[in-house]
Amino acid sequence: MRSWHEEEQVVRILREADRDSVVDVAKRHGISKASIYAWRKRLGEMISRP
Repeated sequence: MRSWHEEEQVVRILREADRDSVVDVAKRHGISKASIYAWRKRLGEMISRP
């Protein structure tokens, strides 16, 4: 199970991806674009976008 700290990181990354391109955010954090899209799909309803 993920810790809350990890969930907070995911939320921060998703908010960055709302401001910047998904490609740039993925490179910055060393993760795949697919991870960002999967997190958005799973958590998107819980996160209010700006």
